[in-house]
Amino acid sequence: MTDAIIELKGVERHYVQGSRKLTILNNADFSLKRGEMVALVAPSGAGKSTLLHTAGLLEKPDAGDVLLAGRACGRLSDDERTAIRRNDIGFVYQFHHLLPEFSALENIMMPQLVRGLSVAEAQGRAAQLLDYMKIGKRAHHRPSELSGGEQQRVAIARAVANAPLVLLADEPTGNLDPVTASYVFEALEALVRQSGLSALIATHNHELAGRMDRRVTLAEGKVVTL
Repeated sequence: MTDAIIELKGVERHYVQGSRKLTILNNADFSLKRGEMVALVAPSGAGKSTLLHTAGLLEKPDAGDVLLAGRACGRLSDDERTAIRRNDIGFVYQFHHLLPEFSALENIMMPQLVRGLSVAEAQGRAAQLLDYMKIGKRAHHRPSELSGGEQQRVAIARAVANAPLVLLADEPTGNLDPVTASYVFEALEALVRQSGLSALIATHNHELAGRMDRRVTLAEGKVVTL
């Protein structure tokens, strides 16, 4: 069994703007080990989101392949990729994207219900995660009734509700003030470490990046270790 949970092998991603072809990923290689927490640090426009979306099977590579736990996924059908994302990959974004009409508890239940868990199972798991993130008392509040830090902790709990193999986060603390960002990252880090998750986290915060196992960046479309 491979030690890597995600591997990018010779991945290329191109976009066309008018008559121009923009190369974002250029024969990029990357490996995320099991239980590893890696910071992706790069300036805006360098391709961080493209790398995360490709690694997370939201975008297909134009060339090369993406392997998840040793399984080649780059050429799978949309339905197959959707099933893998639902079960094995958790996403956290800069904005929480919580469903406004549902409570914190219900937001975390949703992906579990889609996967086929019973209401009781989903509710129990959601309550445990909220307690773990230290916002159990806010379970029945809607997103508009939560602070920014609370909203993001709910989003993190939702991302791991189905016990994925890997967590991909795109500037998860980018909208928060420094104190709140540190507090949210501590909760995220504790969750990753204690659950054995693998995590690739894009961040502009060099202090937070320094707390991870290693840092990588993007240079001329390639993933480079810092």
